[in-house]
Amino acid sequence: MRTIFLPGLLSDGRVWQEVADRLNLPLLAADLSRDDSIGGMAARALADFDGPISVIGHSMGGRVAIEMARRQPDRVTSLVLANTGHAPMKLGEEEKRGRLVELGWQDMGELADIWLPPMLAPDRIHDSVLVNNLSTMVMEAGPEVHERQIRALLSRPNAGAALPGITCPVLLMTGAQDGWSPEAQHREMAAMTPDATVEIIDGAGHFLPIERPGQTADVIRWWMSQHQIPAAN
Repeated sequence: MRTIFLPGLLSDGRVWQEVADRLNLPLLAADLSRDDSIGGMAARALADFDGPISVIGHSMGGRVAIEMARRQPDRVTSLVLANTGHAPMKLGEEEKRGRLVELGWQDMGELADIWLPPMLAPDRIHDSVLVNNLSTMVMEAGPEVHERQIRALLSRPNAGAALPGITCPVLLMTGAQDGWSPEAQHREMAAMTPDATVEIIDGAGHFLPIERPGQTADVIRWWMSQHQIPAAN
């Protein structure tokens, strides 16, 4: 069995690199940059990696992970969902995201300056190394990928409808300071899911895996041991 890592919006495997290293896992990161739907992303990830898989997803990647488990429950043996959600598009969301898409086409650096700070815990906003690394990742993704991924998010399925049918073990994680995907949202998801565990990590916002990689890895390792999930490949 292999463990597959799924990044979120404007992100890549760098979000999960340190967590994977601490878990002694190779960083097998799915490419979520080429499709404009959650279903398309899930289908590509399932096609790119054969056999049984354990899936670890962040933010948008968590939604893709849920769709993967819905489509091929016989292959997905466990899910770790970090800083994610379950609801379909909200009122006013299309307009807000559309403005960011327009900004991205004008200047990805300015988009990073506006988008990233609210995603971080207050005490990490002034961590120049962290912010610079995240900004570089955002700018390297570019406006075309950004627009494509925004289209996928705006047309996202209601993941809550899929959660009751997911019978594999599920770990739901978020940062205590995540205002985008807060604790209450993850507890709602856990209540919909047959076998779910919720863990909240203090001192982290929406980019939990890269803000607090040590604590994130420790929780995943503990949860894997509780469910006898192999922690190394």
